Order: sequence, then structure tokens, then C-alpha cells
Amino acid sequence: MANQKVFQMDFGKIYEMYIQKVERKGRTKKELDTITMWLTGYNEANLKKQLDSHVTVEEFYTFAPQIHPNAVKITGSICGVRIADIQDPLMLNIRYLDKLVDELAKGKDIEKILRK
Repeated sequence: MANQKVFQMDFGKIYEMYIQKVERKGRTKKELDTITMWLTGYNEANLKKQLDSHVTVEEFYTFAPQIHPNAVKITGSICGVRIADIQDPLMLNIRYLDKLVDELAKGKDIEKILRK
């Protein structure tokens, strides 16, 4: 199953691709860290620890302190899939971060990305 393959990927490698994407668009790793910590509840030290430990995508989200309650306000489509149609909770969290990264890369204001 395609989802299982994604779930077992090294989250740090995906994060590196996120960094490249946002930096190509003039945004920073610090901004990426901010939105990632907002979504997952990790603090700076724990996020770094997760990235350095080469955890899988599944482990990264499973061990996340708390998915932000306002994550449900993240709507729209990512990779041609409507977020509202995603049933698997793990895939939903993955797509939430994908959507936030897209918004950051497109120049959206951090305050709006964080659904304040």
C-alpha cells in the first residue's frame, strides 16, 4: 500500500525537501520550524532530536506532543486531494504539514498560516 511506504520514510529526508522548497521561495528554515512546531507541539530541541534520530514519518507524528487543535481549520487541497476527504488520521497530519509548507512557500503570512 502506498501509504505504508510513505509512513516508513525517514522524516528528516522529507524535512530537507521542505527546507529546499521554502528557501527557493525566499522563506527560511526558522519559519518552517515555526509552522512544524505549531502543528505538532514539538519544541525546538525535540524537533531537532526527532530529525537527528532519523525517525520514520509514522514515528514523527505518533510521538508528536499534540497536534494543534486549530489544525482542523486547515482546508483546501494538497496534491490534488481535498484535505476534508482524507480519512486516515496519520495521512491527514502529513497533509496538514504539506499544506502549511505550501502556504509558506507561496508567501502567505505566518500569522495566517498558524490559523490564529
